[in-house]
Amino acid sequence: MGTTKNSEIVLKIVTSCLVIVFVVSGVLLGLEIWDKNRGKFDEKQQYDETIIYNGREYVLKSDVETFLVMGLDKASGTASSDSYNNDKQADFLMLLVFDNATKKCSSIHINRDTMAEVDILGVAGEKIDTVKKQIALAHTYGNGKNVSCQNTADAVSRLLNDVKVNHYISLALDSVAIFNDLVGGVEVTVLDDFTGIDDTLIKGEKITLKGKQALNYVRERYGLEDSTNATRMKRQKQYLEALYAKTQEKMNSDNEFAIKATAQMADYIISDRSATQLQEIGKKLNEYEFCGILDIEGESKKGEKFMEFYPKSASIDKLVFDLFYELKK
Repeated sequence: MGTTKNSEIVLKIVTSCLVIVFVVSGVLLGLEIWDKNRGKFDEKQQYDETIIYNGREYVLKSDVETFLVMGLDKASGTASSDSYNNDKQADFLMLLVFDNATKKCSSIHINRDTMAEVDILGVAGEKIDTVKKQIALAHTYGNGKNVSCQNTADAVSRLLNDVKVNHYISLALDSVAIFNDLVGGVEVTVLDDFTGIDDTLIKGEKITLKGKQALNYVRERYGLEDSTNATRMKRQKQYLEALYAKTQEKMNSDNEFAIKATAQMADYIISDRSATQLQEIGKKLNEYEFCGILDIEGESKKGEKFMEFYPKSASIDKLVFDLFYELKK
């Protein structure tokens, strides 16, 4: 597949992950009401600045910024912000990597079942231990909001050889059905057999997803013929492409769409970025060349209770090398 076609597909998928954010932030631009939820990361990058590869010296790129997008598996408000743990898992994880020097963007789609080092947090949010478990569970430690998001970002950073995750945003489960219906539903050809889970979703049929149908389509996996997260990730990508196209249509035909979306979506988003800063990220998504959605290679296995994905260290090393290093001049 050519670079141009890849860029177009990736633009649709990645932008749709954030389209809700930018619709909301565009209206909130002057209000800055998200500032009270901000929690900025230390900008210092942690990984080695110089490495030797095939006998040649490579150095860390000087102007790379990362942004983690999380889709939560619970509705907003299901856990108290005063609690040191919660029940919200990060079912969808995608790390956007912006190379500001070359004006290029890539994204890393991370399997939620990836076995990773996750920090266990105490009642005050302090680290008390580290365990190896599914990376989606990192979000269950903390207050279900910024602390949990940062704990997830830390787990992603550790997975990717300590590459720094600069910023983050999480979208609550509620947002899927709500935004889906705001754009008038999303048409897909059903990829899996949902019999017994949602009998309105018939494999091979073309359907316009409405409300809970949309949520079931991008969320469910247990009870399906293939219950691995890899299969669900294919559905998520398919849905996101279609959602992006429908959102563009809606915004072009309805000048009031941004205002309507703002009223219903603002309560479902947590980010360390202000509205103005999210606008800057949106601008980059529109202006930068999109180079691809990258997956980490590995193997899925049935664990004692749940699915487990074991990433290949060589695959991670190559991703980090390709995205964050350049040949020393």
